[in-house]
Amino acid sequence: MLERWNAALDYIEDNLDGEIDPTTLARITLSSEYHFRRVFSALAGIPLSQYVRSRRMTLATAEILDGTGILEVAAKYGYSSGDAFSRAFRQMNGMTPSQARRPGAVLRSQQAVSFQLTIGGRRTMRYRIVDLPEFSIVGRKTRIPLKYQGENLAMTEFHRSLPAGTGTQLRMLADIPDLPEILFVSTGFESEREDGSLFDYYFAVAASHAHDDWDNLAVPASKWVVFEATSQENLTDALQRLWADAFSEWFPSNPYQVVPGPELLTITEKSEDWSSGKGELWIPVERN
Repeated sequence: MLERWNAALDYIEDNLDGEIDPTTLARITLSSEYHFRRVFSALAGIPLSQYVRSRRMTLATAEILDGTGILEVAAKYGYSSGDAFSRAFRQMNGMTPSQARRPGAVLRSQQAVSFQLTIGGRRTMRYRIVDLPEFSIVGRKTRIPLKYQGENLAMTEFHRSLPAGTGTQLRMLADIPDLPEILFVSTGFESEREDGSLFDYYFAVAASHAHDDWDNLAVPASKWVVFEATSQENLTDALQRLWADAFSEWFPSNPYQVVPGPELLTITEKSEDWSSGKGELWIPVERN
């Protein structure tokens, strides 16, 4: 599996001055494009599109320093004009191409990524595979920025804005036995899922059908991987780490790939100050 992912990286390097086809990357890694993007960003620590842009600009910068003309370099690396290239150059390097040619100019580069085998994971991940029938997510919805670490203030404010008793009303609608009653649902992500990008967030339950006067989202029948988190120190941090561990450790080591769909977070047990407790992350998958 590791060889396939490094072969995909080789393909990227070989095509930085041309077209990089995401479907080819998916084919090399025997996965879907959706799965490839999700796992790549977790392993590399940077979204695929940003990595490609930065690698192209790194090679383009070397040619600028060699004295190649801006228009020639811009055309080679896919920029529509010299001005577009210069703007991208300034964004990465903090100076214009002409300034970069001056003695002493300090520039930035994106090193080529390679994936290496690590002996043993950071920890043993507890998970189970569950098949669910089609159901509806029923609750209250907002669209907020994504935040990978620390408190998501927009999410906190959304919860504070909910009328008293919202959770009690929703629990009366929950009727999918395999799912905990209250769900914290993330879906509708922007393609690269960058920190600060927007997504749809639901405070909801799983119901067998939609309900008027609530926000509803239909979920098709699917297979789900359920990851468990237990913390005696900081439950919020432990739950946030589930996403990183799932995509950087579990998916590259198991014969499943993520499919488009909502990701469900549940709290099965917690202390009043969230310093300890248990939770689960549900992600829709299919067998490779």
